[in-house]
Amino acid sequence: MVRKASVMKVYKDQYEEYERRHNELWPEMEKMLKDHGVSEYSIFLLEETGQLFAYLHVEDEALYARVSETEICKKWWAYMEPLMETNDDHSPVAKELKEVFYLG
Repeated sequence: MVRKASVMKVYKDQYEEYERRHNELWPEMEKMLKDHGVSEYSIFLLEETGQLFAYLHVEDEALYARVSETEICKKWWAYMEPLMETNDDHSPVAKELKEVFYLG
């Protein structure tokens, strides 16, 4: 199992909408993530700054890397684009974090 973490940013006036949309995650998005080896996925919000911390477990990094190629992922990115900092392709601006400590 591979642990992955990244940071992103949601606009301060969009916190509630961001959370609502994730609480109503599309079933096809959930299925696609699980089909690409995601077994756990959490997102935390630092309210003072809008910074999001995403943490997930994946079976295989190569399999997970193909998530961004799926149509449902691209549709989700377009749906979330008004709420957060994004790249030209609507993907979230995300910085991958390096793990420096783990207590298992």
